[in-house]
Amino acid sequence: MRLAELAGRAPSAVVRACYASLDAAAPDDYRQLAALLVDDWRRKGIGSVGIGGGQGAGKSTLCRLIEAAGKALGTRVVVLGLDDFYLTKAERQELAHAVHPLLATRGPPGTHAIADLRRALAALRQPGDVRVPRFDKGADDRAAFVTLRGPADVVVVEGWCVGAPPAEAESTTPIPAPINALEREHDGDGRWRRYTEQALRGEYARLNAELDAVVFLQVPGLPAVRRWRLQQEAERPPAQRMTESEVFRFVEHYERVTRRMLATLPNTADVVVELDEAHRVAGLRFAGRG
Repeated sequence: MRLAELAGRAPSAVVRACYASLDAAAPDDYRQLAALLVDDWRRKGIGSVGIGGGQGAGKSTLCRLIEAAGKALGTRVVVLGLDDFYLTKAERQELAHAVHPLLATRGPPGTHAIADLRRALAALRQPGDVRVPRFDKGADDRAAFVTLRGPADVVVVEGWCVGAPPAEAESTTPIPAPINALEREHDGDGRWRRYTEQALRGEYARLNAELDAVVFLQVPGLPAVRRWRLQQEAERPPAQRMTESEVFRFVEHYERVTRRMLATLPNTADVVVELDEAHRVAGLRFAGRG
């Protein structure tokens, strides 16, 4: 297994068998990664994991394989998607009116129901039913609720900004200079940036503190995020697709925090998965290893 060699690990027969059992149509690197990760969590007794990384990094694909790897290894894994915990359209419109118009757009810190996600994370470690939302991106609104059953051996929280740190400064005033056209044209006074930083310091930081481990999918850079996000859009029904310019403007909402994650998480995450321009795993580092 190439990824095990990258990480300096000798995969056991159990890990090899798990990898072989996973969907052969899925990307081979992600099959290997899923088997290695679940085996690592199982051996270390890790019960909650965050998986973060830029848009289009392959988090959803990886998590689908992780759930299957858990079944193969006798470890019950339940995945909670950060995207499912977006605030409703009405709630975001209310924020847009009360705080800043940019908060109508889903995705940046401050547009998720993180307190609800934290409660679901805790509840899934215990026996019983847990009600969680499902978000419809086509309608840009919460679609329904589903019931998950606890206890899970491992609860995975996946989302683009999972593990993201706030700005280093204790105060978000003054706000740093705008870094893209969106911030220059629509957040000249920094109210939106200030709100997102306050959110990162609050519920998002509390969520990160409750995770036993963080896996960071390290994208090559913002150009790759734009390209991969555009590829994702092409898979959507035609009536629901954004244009290229709309996708690039959408990604600008995420740029500041994405750049910060790329600068910090390779040094702090428990597992760093370095992706190349072809979406292959070019590097894999577990905490304590080179």
